[in-house]
Amino acid sequence: MSMTAMSAARVTQPDRAQLRDGQPDWCSDEEWALRCQLADCYHLVDYLGWTETIFNHISARLPGPAHHYLVNPFGLNYTEVTPANLLKVGLTGEKLEPSPYDANPAGFALHSAIHEARDDIHCVIHTHTTQVSAIVQKKGAFSHNDFYGAQLFGRVGYHAFEGITLFADEKPRMLESLGDKHILVLRNHGIAVGEASIAKTVFLLWTVQRAAEIQCLADSMRGEDTPLSDEVRTRCADLTAMLIRDDGFAEKFFSAMVRKMRAARGPGW
Repeated sequence: MSMTAMSAARVTQPDRAQLRDGQPDWCSDEEWALRCQLADCYHLVDYLGWTETIFNHISARLPGPAHHYLVNPFGLNYTEVTPANLLKVGLTGEKLEPSPYDANPAGFALHSAIHEARDDIHCVIHTHTTQVSAIVQKKGAFSHNDFYGAQLFGRVGYHAFEGITLFADEKPRMLESLGDKHILVLRNHGIAVGEASIAKTVFLLWTVQRAAEIQCLADSMRGEDTPLSDEVRTRCADLTAMLIRDDGFAEKFFSAMVRKMRAARGPGW
């Protein structure tokens, strides 16, 4: 690797507008576009209040047969993530380019397992917001009786808590729990969602988060819920899955949210 590339890999907090426009010579056009979008994703998750200080992780798989992926440098806030300081790692979490940072070891088992086994998933986001953590602690988890919860019907896999996700031997059990779905409830812990693109994954996570928020509020109120039939739930879930498959819909949603975030935070974002 050239000295220029090594210097670029050590960038921590340059001006974001410059980074978006100033692609370094060590990075292909395709990879740089993915890095820029993933950095926007980190900033958006922070803007929406879904972060857990320096913890949790979002990954995006790079093109090619090696299943390499990009992930955040451990120790940085999500607001400090830039296209240039994202880590490129292999399936065992090893860094593939020089960086003064390491990745969060708690993310290797989860992200590498999904990226290796599921060719239809190119982005994985793991969160445990207060509302999501409360819902997944309950035996019944998501009730599917509200507008957003209905959209998740039949689309959620459940994985029993085994402690902090650090060990490779848990990978096959997580994959078995996920099956062919795109939402994995990590019981007593949080959520992981994955889709074919960053934009699709963000939209799916937004749906999960809204379902958790509404269910938490409904459960705190007096009175009985009005249950939905499985027929209505299935119709809602199928329609939402169809919308996610449409690249244009997810991209419009993601782009609009990024514009909203940049307008609120001002120049440099």
